[in-house]
Amino acid sequence: MVARWLASYCRRTTELTREEAEALDRADELAAFRGRFVHPDGVIYLDGNSLGLLPKATPARVAQVIEQEWGQSLIRSWTDHGWIDLQFRVGDKIAQLIGAAPGTTVVADSTSVNLFKLLAAALDQRPGRMVILTEEGNFPTDLYIAQGLAALLQRGHELRAVPAARLAQALDSQVAVLMLTHVNYRSGAMHNMPSLTRAAHAAGALVLWDLSHSVGVVPLRLAADEADMAVGCGYKYLNGGPGAPAFLYVGQHMQTDLRLPLTGWLGHAEPFAFESSYRPATGIARAVVGTPPILSLAALEVGIDIGLEAPIHAIRTKSLKLADLFMALMKQEAGFTALTPTEPALRGSQVSFAHPEGYAIMQSLIGRGVIGDFRAPDVLRFGLAPLHVRFVDVWDAVTVLRDVMRGEAWRDPGFQQRRKVT
Repeated sequence: MVARWLASYCRRTTELTREEAEALDRADELAAFRGRFVHPDGVIYLDGNSLGLLPKATPARVAQVIEQEWGQSLIRSWTDHGWIDLQFRVGDKIAQLIGAAPGTTVVADSTSVNLFKLLAAALDQRPGRMVILTEEGNFPTDLYIAQGLAALLQRGHELRAVPAARLAQALDSQVAVLMLTHVNYRSGAMHNMPSLTRAAHAAGALVLWDLSHSVGVVPLRLAADEADMAVGCGYKYLNGGPGAPAFLYVGQHMQTDLRLPLTGWLGHAEPFAFESSYRPATGIARAVVGTPPILSLAALEVGIDIGLEAPIHAIRTKSLKLADLFMALMKQEAGFTALTPTEPALRGSQVSFAHPEGYAIMQSLIGRGVIGDFRAPDVLRFGLAPLHVRFVDVWDAVTVLRDVMRGEAWRDPGFQQRRKVT
């Protein structure tokens, strides 16, 4: 029904009314999930691509861990409450979201640290190849980690960035690793994972994917696509909370010969043997370094469990329709340049627009309760998390944006001052 409504709308010369947007919400098969999250009064939240909403069940679960497991069971909880295996249990749940086999995914560390670990391991697997290939405009931490690792190794490795359209052609015998973010953080443009993975393998290179902007909202098939390695964060569409631990994936075909640069005690074959020399654990366990953050893992698991309840095809379908509506409503807004591809197969779950006064406009929107975010130099981003964003939220957000532009509210000096976090 939603698809028919929007297809009809796109052929119209008049805009969708708010009542029609409400009708789309009534027909939404994911509508019930909205009630699983905390919604501040007077807020339209379109920043789930940066920090997900708080699931209503999270405070009680974290309190249970604090008061009962930590408070009463104390150190016995490592065994009695399964703390020691929690990062593997949650990792296997993430594996279901990314189309991976059990035993290939673990929750640990941050995205940046995991990227460092896996990129170093990938370079180790391709001695003699000196190029880390990526796209221009990749997320800065990915670029910084690659630059830092190359400088640390001092073996002549080079980070080579090319336009996205030239990635396949740039894969040559010098490339050790193709390192890409699946969905671009600025534009929301999405790479063709199976195609680029095949091209990299044909050139003899490995592939390391950053899934931070796609896990939870885009159907992923890492095993079927023969992906080598991947990383991703837990605080965006997985709703794990600020600073939630990240995850890493290593395909089964890569695990036996995997050599990692950080060899901590919980990555040892027998951590509690307390041996003086390191022996790597088998499988994905060798990618673990230190003690897992139990409170953060407990919060993350709540968000993941909600995501697993919703069919990913329904999430993806709604995501695309929300974006279609947003971009259609914005077509008549002068001064905005759409950065997000209109072709559904080429985008993730956000819409982005460039405007010379993008920062001040976004601050004005936030001041009126429409929360998106800004990325330098001029990009307004709106994350469309299908489990809680409604069609009427999109309609209302664009209405507020139009009011901001018509009244030039963004010219207020208070909206011109750059905050530390944009």
